Amino acid sequence: MTRRIAWLVAATTSAVVVAFVVPLCFLVANLAADRATTRARDQAQSVARFTATLTDRATLDRTVTDLSAEGPEVAVVEPDGTLLGDGRALDPATLTAVDRARTDKEAFTARRDGGLDALVPVATGSGIDVVVATVSTDELRAGVPSAWLTIGLLGLALVGASVGAAWSLGRRVSIPVTEVAEVAHRLREGDASARAVPGGPPETAELGRALNALADRIHGLVEAERETVADLGHRLRTPVTALRLDTELVADPEVADRLREHVDHLQRSIDDVVREARRTVATELTTGAAPSVVAAARVAFWRPLAEDQDRVLRFTGDDSAPPVRLSEEDLAELLDTVLDNVFAHTPESADVVVGVARSDAGAVLTVEDAGPGMDLPWRGRGHSARGSTGLGLAIVHRLAEQAGGGVQLGRSDLGGLRVRVDLPAVDPD
Repeated sequence: MTRRIAWLVAATTSAVVVAFVVPLCFLVANLAADRATTRARDQAQSVARFTATLTDRATLDRTVTDLSAEGPEVAVVEPDGTLLGDGRALDPATLTAVDRARTDKEAFTARRDGGLDALVPVATGSGIDVVVATVSTDELRAGVPSAWLTIGLLGLALVGASVGAAWSLGRRVSIPVTEVAEVAHRLREGDASARAVPGGPPETAELGRALNALADRIHGLVEAERETVADLGHRLRTPVTALRLDTELVADPEVADRLREHVDHLQRSIDDVVREARRTVATELTTGAAPSVVAAARVAFWRPLAEDQDRVLRFTGDDSAPPVRLSEEDLAELLDTVLDNVFAHTPESADVVVGVARSDAGAVLTVEDAGPGMDLPWRGRGHSARGSTGLGLAIVHRLAEQAGGGVQLGRSDLGGLRVRVDLPAVDPD
């Protein structure tokens, strides 16, 4: 914005300056020519008075020579063509003008190549003498180049001052807008405490206040949703716990086992629903997480449970894998969701392999198990295996897609399900 304002003012000011400078330059040139022409006329008139009063030609010649040394060159052309005061021959155009002055018997100025002549006819006893005062082209343009240079520098100074003022004004307008944009980016990145300081023009200050009000409103909604989600989890877990306790009172072992299985299924479904609900208020900050580090930490977290279930939980990591466009919390939740599905829906002795590898776009996370697998292709939420809601895989898909990646399901080398998550690397900028 600042640059555009400066260019606009520069263009406008330049147009105004040119509109005034060009006529002014012509005026200066005309004034200089008029000044030189006036001097030539005055010189010719002065010599004409001496020519009319002095009868001694030698005295007149010396007088004309002295006046030529002080001002424009001047000469007297006698009727017979003799020159007084100037030993050089006259230009043919000047001689033609002399003949015209004798014929018309009136004073005038005549332009010629190399300068200008002022001619004054004088009647004497021997006929009509013609006084010729000459100024060169350099004399006609005396002082013009320096005046033009001064005018041009003043015009450039005016344009420069205008651009400087426009730049300052543009910064006063654009800096508050840029600061508001920075606050908006911080809010987008999850900094709930970011607030704008209203400033600048009234419109920009109003924009900052509106952004602050929007941030406060969003923060209030997020807090209310978090409280609702927490309350939902507590309310659902209490009756489920009561149902689990009631299953212990059932005398028929087969019915008791079936009820416990249904309660476990309900508990997993509630956990999935609560986790999914919390995802709606999670931050979308993508500061970049090292996949190998996070995966190794999550494998270490799940390993005690794997040992209790006689599972072999292995991890193969590639430390050269770049940081991916997910926060550490989101990446950990993605891996926990996949591993939770494995532990919940595969036999306790089924082995699990978690891998991290480098790819052209970023990194690849794989989780393979030796369980019974699932029907492929996966058709979205509600479609899974062993009575699951499929919500866990839906969470995994959404996390990966929000980061710009994707999820592929297939058969693992262990015989069960293979979950491949492709994640792009964090932009270096």
